[in-house]
Amino acid sequence: GLQNPGVDYFIEHSLPYLGEYATPVIVNIYGHSLEDFAEVTRRLNDAKGVGALEVNISCPNVKKGGMVFGADCFMAAEVIRVVRENTRLPVIAKLSPNVTNIVEIADAVAQAGADALALINTLLGMAIDIHKRKPILGNKVGGLSGPAIRPVAVRIIWQVAQAVPLPILGMGGVMTGEDAIEMILAGATAVAVGTANFVNPRATMDVLAGIRQYMENYGVQDINDLVGAAWKK
Repeated sequence: GLQNPGVDYFIEHSLPYLGEYATPVIVNIYGHSLEDFAEVTRRLNDAKGVGALEVNISCPNVKKGGMVFGADCFMAAEVIRVVRENTRLPVIAKLSPNVTNIVEIADAVAQAGADALALINTLLGMAIDIHKRKPILGNKVGGLSGPAIRPVAVRIIWQVAQAVPLPILGMGGVMTGEDAIEMILAGATAVAVGTANFVNPRATMDVLAGIRQYMENYGVQDINDLVGAAWKK
C-alpha cells in the first residue's frame, strides 16, 4: 500500500497541526476495496478541518484480481459513488494517466458525483540497477513524477477540459509559474505543486510569484480569464 500513519493518526495528530495554518486542507484518500473507501470517507467526514477529499483511484482492487480502480470506467465510477454517498465534503477524483481513454473515465466519475478532477497522477515507470541486474524498486514498478510528465499532464488537461464540465486541479511536474500558467491555459482551474517542494521548500511561493509576474507582464486582471484560453480562442 501507500505508506502513511493511517487515518486515525492523521485525524488525531496531523489535522490539528494543519489547522494552525489559514488554508483549506484537501485530504488524499485511497483503498484496496470499496469498503476501504467507504470507511476512510466516513472517518474523515466528521473530522474537524477537512475541506475536501481527493480520491486516489489509481490503487489495485484486491477483489478484482488487482486491477487498478481507475483503469475501468465502471469501477472508477463505483469508487466515487461510494465516497459521494458517505460524505458531505467536496469530492475530487484523482485520475490515472495510465489508461487508453481518460476522457471516458473522467466523464464516468463526473456522472457518479465527483465535484472536480485532479489531473494527473503519476505515470507508471521502472528503473533497473545494471550492476545488481534487478529492479531498483521493491515493487518492481512505480510512479514517475516531476518535470518529465508535465507535457502529458498538459495534454490530458487540454482533452478533458473540453469534454467534461468539471473544475480541474492540474498537477504533474509544475516547477515554475510558467508551468502553472501552461496548465491553466490548457483548462486547469487550479494547480498543485508536488515534486518541486522536495527540491525547494519555497517552490509553491515561487510558483505564485511567477503567476503574478506573468499576469502583470500581459495585463491580465483576472486569472480566470486564462482558464482554457488556449482552446477557447
